[in-house]
Amino acid sequence: MPIARPEPQNARVIAHVDMDCFYVQVEQRKNPDLRGLPTAVVQYNSWKGGGLIAVGYEARKFGVKRSMRGDEAKRICPNIQLIQVPVARGKADLNLYRNAGSEVVSILATKGRCERASIDEVYLDLTDAAEMMLSETPPEVLEEIDEEVLKSHVLGLHVEGNEREENVREWLRRSDADHQDKLLACGAIIVAQLRMKALYETKFTCSAGIAHNKMLAKLASAMHKPAQQTVVPSSSVKDLLASLPVKKMKQLGGKLGSSLQTDLGVNNVGDLLQFSQEKLQEHYGVNTGTWLWNISRGISGDAVVDRLLPKSHGCGKTFPGPQALKTIASVENWVNQLCDELSERIQSDLDQNRRIAHTLTLHARAFKENDMEPQRKFPSKSCPLRYGTTKIQEDAVKLFDSGLRDFLGSQHVGWGITSLSIAASKISDLPQGTCSILKFLQGKIPSSTSLSDAGEFHKESLPLSSTDDVQSKGCTVMDEEVKHKELASEAASNDIDTIFQAKPLKRIGSSVGKTKDVRKSSILKFFQSSNSSFHTMNKACERSSLDQASSSSFPECEEHSDLEQIDEQVGFSEDRIDSDGHHNQTRNGYTWGINMENIDPSVLDELPMEIQREIREWFHPPKRANTSRKGSSIVHYFSPVKKG
Repeated sequence: MPIARPEPQNARVIAHVDMDCFYVQVEQRKNPDLRGLPTAVVQYNSWKGGGLIAVGYEARKFGVKRSMRGDEAKRICPNIQLIQVPVARGKADLNLYRNAGSEVVSILATKGRCERASIDEVYLDLTDAAEMMLSETPPEVLEEIDEEVLKSHVLGLHVEGNEREENVREWLRRSDADHQDKLLACGAIIVAQLRMKALYETKFTCSAGIAHNKMLAKLASAMHKPAQQTVVPSSSVKDLLASLPVKKMKQLGGKLGSSLQTDLGVNNVGDLLQFSQEKLQEHYGVNTGTWLWNISRGISGDAVVDRLLPKSHGCGKTFPGPQALKTIASVENWVNQLCDELSERIQSDLDQNRRIAHTLTLHARAFKENDMEPQRKFPSKSCPLRYGTTKIQEDAVKLFDSGLRDFLGSQHVGWGITSLSIAASKISDLPQGTCSILKFLQGKIPSSTSLSDAGEFHKESLPLSSTDDVQSKGCTVMDEEVKHKELASEAASNDIDTIFQAKPLKRIGSSVGKTKDVRKSSILKFFQSSNSSFHTMNKACERSSLDQASSSSFPECEEHSDLEQIDEQVGFSEDRIDSDGHHNQTRNGYTWGINMENIDPSVLDELPMEIQREIREWFHPPKRANTSRKGSSIVHYFSPVKKG
């Protein structure tokens, strides 16, 4: 549903940049021999030559359209080059185009707030850059203006033949223009520079629209293509919308646009001007009615959201006609493949951008044989997302099972799935200071523990589990409409740092002469090393007071000169839990303490089993106090604090 937002009082400069026939451009850059030839990119499905998903401008001259299939395109244009989109896991793989789009976005984002709307389109808020140019080097003082800027199309500016560039120059350099038009002139210069830089560095051409809001900028970018730009001054907005078909306006292409045509007789956006705001609100409600009244006047307050990365990740596959999935086994096969791709993408997002997705959602389209209730749709289902391909697959299958039960109800009839998609959403940044345990394993993995073992340990600790309920019962299914609680507090549960929040370690015991051999399987095996000792890391830690350490969410350590004499391979002689819930162990005269209240038990299931047992003993100590046990624990690797 469209949302009515008032325009800000201050003038803005918004650009919409659309990469021209982008998939074809990517293929032409990969294979330069295709340049200048009629080219189209087709789906991997070879039925009737495959569906066209992108058509180059050279092919469009012959009448080839995206709605065609490859065989039809060849009849119209026998010399057309049909390039099949890359395939992975039995479906289209768009990573080639997605990565190429990121190259252009990184250039466009250098001049202002950047919102990536799709693989090949971007919104830019250039207000600050335009204001700076206007104050430092306004267009009217420029002796020379780049030729690409002079090729701009300025709506409402009457130009003929060779006079066009000169008229554009005069419009850009007007000293009597209002502040908003001067900003647009600066915006036109900035956008032209960005487009030329993108062409030089990536070999991709772009078209752009420059206006004072997102709605008008998007409309303008499609008016003159390819490799051109269009400026929309405020004075030309009324004429632009007067002849614009309602179906061409964003959010009016569906039922709302059809209703305007049938109920109000509105065919062009400008026709809405004849209705009062109250009349439109009466027909469509306060919010939608106000939005319709606004857009008919070119008013839109939507802000450019600073976002270079996607808000969600999704993978989908359609199964039209006879390809429909009609068995649980066939559905599970495709769910697993989609989840495999999704897991790879969210893991890459985590590794490269330190972002975590929190919600897993399954969408599907389905039908029932001899359907008596055609209006019932397959419900979308969501649950908290757990990292790891296997876990995502398990949860997605449960989501499908739940959706199928709701879809069929009490009916026992045949069914078919014509579309499946899996999405990861509610993505947030990883909390600052969070890091993997592998940071501490560098150079500390003993010969008895292979690198592959350490990698498996990291992999097992990575899934971001939600609650114990999710771990034990699997996936709690919720309708898409239900609001989910944010799981940000659990996002860092894969990191050992956030499991153990140690208080300052105090030297409170007396010296104990005999040490025990470290033999028992423990987390220690991931830290042992014959070449380095843990006090090396202690030296790297900053000296901090006891008050600072106790308030930190991560263990703090202090540097002590007497640690130089402590041998790396040492054991424990005493192990106890005091009445305050602190786990204490004594080593060579030092007693080590860790507050049990600061250990989150909900993440223990993600640790190796031997470490789980060790830590759970801390939660459930033996009845007799001060009883010693064999083995060792993680706590003796935290540096001691001597009594002052």
